[in-house]
Amino acid sequence: SVVSIVDDDASVRCAIEDLMCSLGFDVHVFESAEEFLNSPVRARTACVITDIQMPGMSGQDLQRYLLTEANAPSIIFITAFPEKYVRESVLAKGALAFLEKPFDPETLIGLVRNALAAAR
Repeated sequence: SVVSIVDDDASVRCAIEDLMCSLGFDVHVFESAEEFLNSPVRARTACVITDIQMPGMSGQDLQRYLLTEANAPSIIFITAFPEKYVRESVLAKGALAFLEKPFDPETLIGLVRNALAAAR
């Protein structure tokens, strides 16, 4: 099972990628939601870690799109702009979590482990 990281911020992508790779996860990174959606990795993705605010398709748009598919991956949102209505909206639609930057790495690790276990 793949963990896909979708974030337009290269430093965030790299930091999360390093963290996930250090745990032995199969990790792929994408600069945009569109890049992820056009990737062959998408079909094997069990967990998506995505930013809310990105140029083009937002994290919320990505969630709406993925929810139309069978076997939609678990989604963990990370954001520097935690708006209450956005949090409530994505969680109501089944997001695994809504984490505010900077977040606790151990919290993220636990969420990803749960997502991958549920996908088995």
